[in-house]
Amino acid sequence: MDWTHRLRLRHVKMLLSLAQTRNISHSAVILNTTQPGLSKWLKDLEEDIGLPLFERHARGLQPTPYGEVLIAHAQRINAQLDRASSDMTALREGGSGRVVIGMSGVAASDTAPLAITRLLARMPRAKVSLVEGTTDHLTGQLVQGELDVVLGRAAPEFGDSALEMESLFFDTIDLVVRPRHPLLDVKKLDWPDLHAYRWIVWPKGAPIRNAMDRALAEAGQALPRDTLETNSVTANLTLLNNSDMIGAASHRSALRLAQMNAIRILPIRLSGFGAVAMYWRKDGFMPQAVQWAMECLREVVAEYSATRVDKR
Repeated sequence: MDWTHRLRLRHVKMLLSLAQTRNISHSAVILNTTQPGLSKWLKDLEEDIGLPLFERHARGLQPTPYGEVLIAHAQRINAQLDRASSDMTALREGGSGRVVIGMSGVAASDTAPLAITRLLARMPRAKVSLVEGTTDHLTGQLVQGELDVVLGRAAPEFGDSALEMESLFFDTIDLVVRPRHPLLDVKKLDWPDLHAYRWIVWPKGAPIRNAMDRALAEAGQALPRDTLETNSVTANLTLLNNSDMIGAASHRSALRLAQMNAIRILPIRLSGFGAVAMYWRKDGFMPQAVQWAMECLREVVAEYSATRVDKR
């Protein structure tokens, strides 16, 4: 008999516990079982598979490459079970489904919230969760089944054979400051004026940082000597509004935050831009709430693009 036929849901929990604690004794306590029983189960599983899943050391267990692969599958199974539980809870409480959307900073201030507002108008009882993070981290969560859709920067390094990607729009980068910043009173703003202040920048390697570095290079400029790195939209806003620092934001986000009187856009044009994409898993099952969330994201993007064309 195939070894997978003998696996039970409890076994998935056991494997994940061992991967987390790296200690059979600790996992036995957590799982309310005995250390010999858990040790025997692991030994039997390895014999059934024909591959070692953990290396035994005096300091504990260390997953082998084979174990890492099986643990990744177990994490996806566990995430799907958690999702099934959440979906059933939502339906039992009279909801119409649940959707979990990951959003990077480029989408957190504008596109994702507007799409969710539209989704809730269409499905008032839908259960929606928004998770903010960097695109690389979010796409990893998406692969594991913890998220349904991710909206973030499009870049080859975020690709995965388990994911589909659809480019939604291209966005330029703006330099922004707090309202009543001294630079807003400068009649003819130039680069030396900007270099007199500390800049808030996204970490090296982040897509928006790469786009900004390219834009600065094309303008014959470089970052000032004094910078502060952060990938948090909330932290950026707090820093900007409590200092004279200069920040960088995607044009859509900057426009939305300017409308809210949270920031002002400096009249310095940067030529660089980056693509913003929607990611989702290739697996066949997609709940109605997730499908409609994706439709709402596309609608928000299409309406924004149409508005820009009309204004021209």
